[in-house]
Amino acid sequence: MSAGFDLKELKRRMDGAINAFKSDIASLRTGRASANVLDPVTVEAYGSRVPLNQVANITVPEPRMLGVSIWDKSMVGAVDRAIREANLGLNPIIDGQNLRIPLPELNEERRRSLVKVAHDYAEKAKVAVRHVRRDGMDSLKKAEKDGDIGQDESRATSDKVQKMTDETISEIDRLLADKEKEIMQV
Repeated sequence: MSAGFDLKELKRRMDGAINAFKSDIASLRTGRASANVLDPVTVEAYGSRVPLNQVANITVPEPRMLGVSIWDKSMVGAVDRAIREANLGLNPIIDGQNLRIPLPELNEERRRSLVKVAHDYAEKAKVAVRHVRRDGMDSLKKAEKDGDIGQDESRATSDKVQKMTDETISEIDRLLADKEKEIMQV
């Protein structure tokens, strides 16, 4: 096998895409308020994008309310904007250096909106997996072209990469179906 091609590395990268997807859909809460709801939010701060929890404390003062205490007063507008633009359906209320974020009731429309966000996360994960597959296939072709591996070995490995890709995408679809079912339960 070529020094430039590692099946285990491709598997690790595909598993990384699944773990990122799991983290994304875990932030879609269907019941009580949870600080994890704001995990996907990144804020433009000091010239770069940083996770919200690096510029503020997130609390759950009530079952249907989140509190965000921003450390730097100049960041209040940026944090407010980042939460609104995160497509989580949340509308913060500015209260000095704090934000109060009421969580909307989960009506049918809100549930469908959450399912749509979950589908977006799934598509992002699938694209990441396809990029890993493309990288693997490119390095296989290069190894074959350079004479590091033969045509038969290249085909066999290519089939393994495709099978791994299909299994990973099936896992993403299964996780999405489970989350969709959880969200739509009344």
